[in-house]
Amino acid sequence: MPKPPKPLNGYRPYWAKRFGRAKFLPMSREEMNELGWDSCDIIIVTGDAYVDHPSFGMAVIGRVLEAQGFRVGIIAQPDWQSADPFKVLGKPNLFYGVAAGNMDSMINRYTADRKIRSDDAYTPGGVAGKRPDRASLVYAQRCKEAYPEVPIIMGGIEASLRRIAHYDYWSDKVRRAIIMDAKADLLLYGNAERAIVEIAHRLAAREPVEQITDVRGTAFLRRTNDPTAQGWFELDSTEVDMPGRIDQHINPYMTMAQQAEAQGETCAREEEGAFDPLKNSGKVTIGGEAGGQSDLSDGAKPIKLVSNPALAAKSAAIKANVAASAALPTRSGKIALPPRDRTVIRLPSYEQVKSDPVLYAHANRVLHLETNPGNARALVQAHAHRDVWINPPPIPLTMAEMDYVFGLEYQRSPHPVYADENGSHDHGTKIPAWEMIRFSVNIMRGCFGGCTFCSITEHEGRIIQSRSEDSVIHEIEEIRDKVKGFTGVISDLGGPTANMYRIGCRSKEIEAACRKPSCVYPGICPNLNTHHGPLIKMYRRARELRGVKKILIGSGLRYDLAIKSPEYIKELVTHHVGGYLKIAPEHTEGGPLSKMMKPGIGTYDKFKQLFEQYSAEAGKKQYLIPYFIAAHPGTSDEDMMNLAVWLKRNGFKADQVQTFYPSPMATATAMYHSGRNPLKGISRVEGKAEKVDIVKGEKRRRLHKAFLRYHDPNNWPLLREALKAMGRADLIGNGQHHLIPFYQPQTDGSYQSARRKNSTGTGSKASVVTSGRVNRAVEPADPRALPKVQPRKGQILTQHTGLPPRETGARKPGKSAAGPQTRSAGAPRKKGR
Repeated sequence: MPKPPKPLNGYRPYWAKRFGRAKFLPMSREEMNELGWDSCDIIIVTGDAYVDHPSFGMAVIGRVLEAQGFRVGIIAQPDWQSADPFKVLGKPNLFYGVAAGNMDSMINRYTADRKIRSDDAYTPGGVAGKRPDRASLVYAQRCKEAYPEVPIIMGGIEASLRRIAHYDYWSDKVRRAIIMDAKADLLLYGNAERAIVEIAHRLAAREPVEQITDVRGTAFLRRTNDPTAQGWFELDSTEVDMPGRIDQHINPYMTMAQQAEAQGETCAREEEGAFDPLKNSGKVTIGGEAGGQSDLSDGAKPIKLVSNPALAAKSAAIKANVAASAALPTRSGKIALPPRDRTVIRLPSYEQVKSDPVLYAHANRVLHLETNPGNARALVQAHAHRDVWINPPPIPLTMAEMDYVFGLEYQRSPHPVYADENGSHDHGTKIPAWEMIRFSVNIMRGCFGGCTFCSITEHEGRIIQSRSEDSVIHEIEEIRDKVKGFTGVISDLGGPTANMYRIGCRSKEIEAACRKPSCVYPGICPNLNTHHGPLIKMYRRARELRGVKKILIGSGLRYDLAIKSPEYIKELVTHHVGGYLKIAPEHTEGGPLSKMMKPGIGTYDKFKQLFEQYSAEAGKKQYLIPYFIAAHPGTSDEDMMNLAVWLKRNGFKADQVQTFYPSPMATATAMYHSGRNPLKGISRVEGKAEKVDIVKGEKRRRLHKAFLRYHDPNNWPLLREALKAMGRADLIGNGQHHLIPFYQPQTDGSYQSARRKNSTGTGSKASVVTSGRVNRAVEPADPRALPKVQPRKGQILTQHTGLPPRETGARKPGKSAAGPQTRSAGAPRKKGR
């Protein structure tokens, strides 16, 4: 296990702490003058509007650095057409900190269909176009242009997901690691408080940025064969299917000596001089003389063995008693593994992964296996004559450190520069993202779900970092007493996942040795503590606070965890659901679910049963909103058809539909690009590696979306055509058991969404195209088709909220050719992860 890091508040404050704290971090020279500053020590450049709230990255990093004594300024959403806006606060004494914002700038700007979004939730008034594409790259280049000698530290989720050569969905090609193009000095990935504090103090001590190469959670550039890399042991993982020995996985319940003895070897660490870093520096390869693959880097080259004839005989005797080892090749000698903290794995180069999807998938698998801070090794990837060097992930913050970060003095509101003429942030200059989290409290970080399409685990890690109950309660009281407009309702008490608070591995030793990408797939790990007691206790304490009327849970719920604690579900349903609760089955079919690493739909059914039971006991009518993804890798047309049938059978009409969005570095994105499944290993040998059905092309992606919106008449012509081609014309008809009807109403291509901005109006480009397609499809109508009929008023309602149909005074409809009436509707969520 890595040694404990220095606590965040364990540094001697920088001399500038004498200036005191700023009410808001300055965004202009005038504000600096009011504070008595002649310069900034650190300037943060961000693609978001500056909101001084712990849910916004620039505020957290700024306040943490301010607490260390540094003078921190912010340049928010600068005009990137020239370097002048990057000089408004003058030259920073230590470094520029650059980030695209809380969201990846490309996901923020483009939809899953690569269309430009009409709004930006992180900009005053929701105005789009206030940041460039690949914003962190552009900002870094402008900062370098403004003051070439000032170090640039790049961070945020955009940099985090692009720290390695990655598939870029928008250009449909593999791009270089972003640090290569940005020319930044250091890249910080993950939650960066620990790294940025250490780097700031070292730069303040006049240590050259080029020498800061040992901070966890950072990436930097080295020249190939750089002498500063001496003393590191390189494991070559630049190829797949190389001959090598098969080694059993480490048993977390056995000591290293016991594990080695079971394999007929000895623990290298127990033998004096068995591995001397000073005498054996250089390159080491993974594998051996026998055939097979090593689990050390999943198909890499062999590691050289140290001969030990005495142990060879003992090895043969032990293997005879171990059935799992009977099929293994005969081995001799012992493995002398270099220490993990001095080991680096060489991935296939950028030039290789750019031209070879198999190697891209292989590199992606190795990277995801090296993400546990307890056992991860450094990674290196060549880009021409430069190496991108990625240090192991940062050590998670302790509960005391989480309390320290969230306990800093945030104003919990946007900077005054965004206020309207009345000094308010609630009208034309409202920042939608701030409005959404204005009365919410973040209780934890991280997610051990490991969903392959999600970026949370890759950015925040899979080890849950929780705040103390007292810290959370104090923040609720701060909102109650200080935040303007509070009505007594806390909109969310959650995080990346609502119910992972203080949940983790039962054993720190097992946690440090584990290399599983998920703690809850294919089933919940028996070593995982699923006790929801601390969360229940906090809920009860929070809702008893004076002045607090309601505590809602708005974060996504991990329902396979929740069913392990019926007491939690009862507490949640009785007190913390505001009419509907969103959860994410994502799909109903095993094929796509196995590629997502999500539980089967049966788990959803168990949760639904408990949800309805406890809602009835509480005397409440409440509804679940299930979210689904269309066109995810591994999803066949038949899978989407079965999902549509399930939706209709269960009375759901999806109002918003989310198509799979290949975010950089995600495992599902590697599937999308390579057509292979990195979860099961990569091989060029036919039959050894699983190939994945990839949904590409506008027509097929549109079809998968249409299945989710089976109830929309604009989609019926496309669905009829597809169902006939699939041999499922039996699903076309006017009965309740049919998916879509024979008849085709006259439509104009428009529909009214629960979110007005997502509606398609009559006469729009989209509606004209759709309407033309529908009208053409009416001509070869089935002879049994009914006349074109418009649904009666009040007959069909699509509610994004999932609440039952409104009472309109209209006559209650009976059975119709359009199918049964629905009680509620589900809406796939809009993902930026």
